[in-house]
Amino acid sequence: MTEVTGETSMAAALLCLCALAWLLGGRHYGMRRARLVLAGGAVVATGPPSWDETLAELRRLHDRLGAEWWALAAGLLLGLLGASVVPVVAGAAGVPVLRRVRLARQARRLRERRADAVIALCGALAGEVRAGRQPGEALLRAAQDSGGLGEAQAAVVAAARFGGDVPGALATAARQPGAEGLLGLAACWRVAVDQGAGLASGLDRLEAALRAERDQRADLRAQLAGARATTVLLTVLPALGLLLGSAMGAHPLHVLLHTGPGLGCLTAGSAFEAAGVWWTVRIMRQAEVV
Repeated sequence: MTEVTGETSMAAALLCLCALAWLLGGRHYGMRRARLVLAGGAVVATGPPSWDETLAELRRLHDRLGAEWWALAAGLLLGLLGASVVPVVAGAAGVPVLRRVRLARQARRLRERRADAVIALCGALAGEVRAGRQPGEALLRAAQDSGGLGEAQAAVVAAARFGGDVPGALATAARQPGAEGLLGLAACWRVAVDQGAGLASGLDRLEAALRAERDQRADLRAQLAGARATTVLLTVLPALGLLLGSAMGAHPLHVLLHTGPGLGCLTAGSAFEAAGVWWTVRIMRQAEVV
């Protein structure tokens, strides 16, 4: 009876995967044919899409939906293979968690790009000032070249062009994540304008300090690579265990999802897995803060 159920679940999973591939391929083929006809092309595709086109369609689907939805797809597949709703519920519960992880990663990358743009802005502004331009004009040219002001660039450019409060506009722009270095630029600007100090020399020191801080963060991330590898290993090990058990003919999905001891082991293992990943991530965050 167990073998019949397993074969039925496997057949249902294969049918679902084939239907998904057919839908994606047919949709892509129809769109490609429509583009060729509307463009007036002489060659019209008559066969199914190639493997590269199917991969491109899957990549576009991945970018549009987000990586977190693959957790639900994996839960559906495991639910079909194991004839249980537990993997489906777990996959659905993992979607918001993975979305938070993806958004946090995107925010970190945006913050790093903005910090690099601020460093480039300081260097470009120092070069423009040394070239003999006035601070306002130099800031306008440097802001156009570097883009380090982000969403507040219009306000800073307007203040520099019309003689407004440039340090105040820079301080407002520094509220963006990753643009904290603009506070130092505002201080250099205020000192140079009020006391007549050299703006270029202050910008050079600020750029050097920001570069040193960025290099320190990069070195810290390199030192934490081992902890990140441990987190990935903790995440992948259960899947490797399931694959190994299936290869040995132990039917781990049936044991975990349809027996009392298996459900207990699944609950305890999931709790320990979540605790291990949480603890590792917490250690890395504390190290980054320190």
